[in-house]
Amino acid sequence: MKRILAYIFLVAISCSKLLAQSDELLLAKQYNANGEHEKALEIYQKLYKQDNDTYYKEYVSTLIAIKKFDDAENITKKIIRKHPNATEYVITLGAIYTQHGGVDKANALYDGLIKSLPANQNAIATLASQFYQGLNPDYAIKTFLQGRKLLHDDNQFAYELITLYRFKRNKVALIEEYLNILPANNSFLNQAENSLATLFEGDADYDTLRVALLKRIQKYPQETVFVNFLTWQFLQQKDFDQALNQALALSRRTNDDGGDIFELCRTLVANEAYDTAIRGYDYLISKGKGQPFYITAKIELINTKNLKVTSGKYVQSDLVDLEKNYTDLIAEFGSNSSTAFALQKLANLQTFKLHKLNEAQKVLEDAIKIPDMPANLRAACKLDLGDVYLLNNQPWEATLLYSQVEKDYPNTTIGQDAKFRNAKFAYYTGDFTWAKGQLDVLKAATSQLIANDALNLSLLIADNVAVDTSGSALKMYARADLQIFAEQQEKAIQVLDSINIKFPNNTLSDDILMAKARIAIQQKNYADAMADLKKIIAEHPADLWADDAVFMIGDIYENQLADKEQAKIYYQKIITDYPGSLWINEARKRFRKLRGDSAS
Repeated sequence: MKRILAYIFLVAISCSKLLAQSDELLLAKQYNANGEHEKALEIYQKLYKQDNDTYYKEYVSTLIAIKKFDDAENITKKIIRKHPNATEYVITLGAIYTQHGGVDKANALYDGLIKSLPANQNAIATLASQFYQGLNPDYAIKTFLQGRKLLHDDNQFAYELITLYRFKRNKVALIEEYLNILPANNSFLNQAENSLATLFEGDADYDTLRVALLKRIQKYPQETVFVNFLTWQFLQQKDFDQALNQALALSRRTNDDGGDIFELCRTLVANEAYDTAIRGYDYLISKGKGQPFYITAKIELINTKNLKVTSGKYVQSDLVDLEKNYTDLIAEFGSNSSTAFALQKLANLQTFKLHKLNEAQKVLEDAIKIPDMPANLRAACKLDLGDVYLLNNQPWEATLLYSQVEKDYPNTTIGQDAKFRNAKFAYYTGDFTWAKGQLDVLKAATSQLIANDALNLSLLIADNVAVDTSGSALKMYARADLQIFAEQQEKAIQVLDSINIKFPNNTLSDDILMAKARIAIQQKNYADAMADLKKIIAEHPADLWADDAVFMIGDIYENQLADKEQAKIYYQKIITDYPGSLWINEARKRFRKLRGDSAS
């Protein structure tokens, strides 16, 4: 019984002692956090005397913090004598020397550790980790490189070295390390691309990568991963022709199915390198009908030509050639659910660019009769056919189709689009009261674009009918608006210029400026568009189109004139001057992106 009581007494004393040490340790940590290192040192010194090994780290760190380097050196040498094989204490002694100005002494210690390394993978990795934890990545790298020599394996520790080179921002070494591992680990190509894209700062870095890749390709021509990497490098430098050239050379050499070329062409289109993408699609088509990308390449080729024509300056022959591309595609594959998209695009081209309304009407009427067509595509073709009817002087057929789609797709985006087109039909034909009633409902549309357009048109009607109850000037303006929609720009300008002559006291001056700006944008005449938009801001800063004009200028600077700084100014103006604008969220997002904010 006495023995049991004595044991319980000893356990209680031990627990009490441990609890006391724990409390003291927490207090010392708090002192250090508050910068009261002397108070912390008294506690650590006491704890260290009780248990050297357990409290060494905290004790020596506090000594270093108050620059008692001699004391830190002495206790570290003692613990090294106690644990001669524990390399972490030698690394700590080197850190003490470094902070006390003895860099050479520290390096001598570190070099000694590396020199005495055994040819053992775990020992090498452990020492490198200790260097890294001791905030010495340079010697961690030296350790791994020495380990390669000892193990006679130049591929050992590749992933560890990649991490260290990224941390050190050693771009040349990082490039070489990735190039070393890629032949055996092709799946790491995406990681290499992402890492280098984050690290590289300009063309000089990409040039370094290109030189290194060309050397590898020359030495190891069978390694396709290097060619793929080089293609990516050219893409980063916007050298799209060279990117495609590399990919084409590899495809011809390996006689593959063209999948990589197809994906590259999609990237080229996204970067608006249309001519280069067209060359890529032509290559895929040239491989023959039996190849898996023949049909999709034909389709994407025409889509790319469409984008090229409609996004830049073009002449009539470009439009005619594009029309022939669509008709040839339909002739080859027939009018069916797979080619319905081509019928829709052909009709759009004929309606708005070639102004062949009868031909477009026939194409769309045939398209909506195709069985098994996707429901959304059929509805979209019906809406487009309604537009053609409207422009082709068949207004009641137009509103019938709009109403049909609206009824078939209630509470959907395409149904709201149909309702909006019906409202615009009423606006174009001068039924402003009915149009405004529909537009006021659409102000709550789920599509932000439809909601914005509905609100603007509703306000336009309200402002002008309030002044002129007959809406005479507004009817004339609506007629010009319909000409703008039809891309009959010259006719629209004639009508717009006549409004002030016929109705000198109208309230449409800012609306006319906005209409002319939209025409100039259709014609890619950004200088004239900017002049009209800036006039709106100067002369009508509180009117309907002011915030739209500010946002549109920012968009032109960003996406057409490549002037990011000016774009930022106008997006900032939306944020500061028009906080209630419907463009506020988009302006804020674009401003942050141009400023370089990282995505949250």
